[in-house]
Amino acid sequence: MHTPCLVPETAPQCAILLTWPHRNSAWADSLESVAAVYLDIARAVVTHENLLVVCYDQNLAGEVRQACTRAGIPINAINFFTAQTNDTWIRDYGPLTVSDASGVRLLDFVFDGWGRKYPATLDNEVTRKLESACMFNTACRHFRLVLEGGSIDTDGVGSLLTTSNCLITNSRNPGYDKAAFEQFFAEEMGIQRVLWLDHGELEGDDTDAHIDMLARFCSPHTIAYTQCTDRRDSHYAELHAMERQLGTFTTLEGRPYHLLPLPLPASVHSATGERLPASYANFLIINGAVLVPVYDDPADAIAVERLTGAFPDRQIIPVNCLPLIQQYGSLHCATMQLPAGIL
Repeated sequence: MHTPCLVPETAPQCAILLTWPHRNSAWADSLESVAAVYLDIARAVVTHENLLVVCYDQNLAGEVRQACTRAGIPINAINFFTAQTNDTWIRDYGPLTVSDASGVRLLDFVFDGWGRKYPATLDNEVTRKLESACMFNTACRHFRLVLEGGSIDTDGVGSLLTTSNCLITNSRNPGYDKAAFEQFFAEEMGIQRVLWLDHGELEGDDTDAHIDMLARFCSPHTIAYTQCTDRRDSHYAELHAMERQLGTFTTLEGRPYHLLPLPLPASVHSATGERLPASYANFLIINGAVLVPVYDDPADAIAVERLTGAFPDRQIIPVNCLPLIQQYGSLHCATMQLPAGIL
């Protein structure tokens, strides 16, 4: 039997998967501003690879085609697929990919609206609909386990980074503990060890501390993470504890990781005064580039500079994500990479 390997984001990709914002989602009152962000993402992606865009219906698909054409985005780099969705955070309901000696295959998990916080029945069916329409040219395995793509991150050589606050919760998989997850990850994804972060959470993040808001592999030896240096900030205690725990982690060779701190932007609030989860760790790695969320903040330049050093062979492309975080997610949350060989 071939040993599987969870494909890291740094691996070659054939496309980025998006679900376009629509009138039947939480974006109904801010479609114009959030659609502008999606156009910026699309423009950046198609200079490096293709896009697969899920649209709520044919009318929306036509509108998106026209908007891309007006924006000068080449339509021949975009595939459109029609499927009704509850929301746009396809990172958490799109497929994960593993590879082995026989090639690549997809893994589809249950998405339950982050522990049944929000309706998710339509979102949960998107991967199956893509599969049924023969959009993929590889096998897709379906699991009854609840697992969101934004809750895990891998270096591609056997390590997986996640948070216990998200995975070990009765609202998702009652009775599943760390040992059960570690066994599953080993058997189905070839993970040799799981690095569990037991601290760290951002206000306004309703995912129960997804790792992609907190800490990310830039390479098998480098982890970028959200740092808080202001003791007066409500995030300080948890993020400082997370920083200390990251300092105890070592690579599979037993060496300390190179830790790359990313600043915490000044607090951004919703119209009702709620603090929103602005994070630079929510970057997206694509072929030849890294898309970095920015927030009209002086810390934007620091984050871009540090990530430029972490990815010297990739272009760094800032994308203003202030409209996105109004619904508690950012750039990485809104996208899912499809590794080479999938489409």
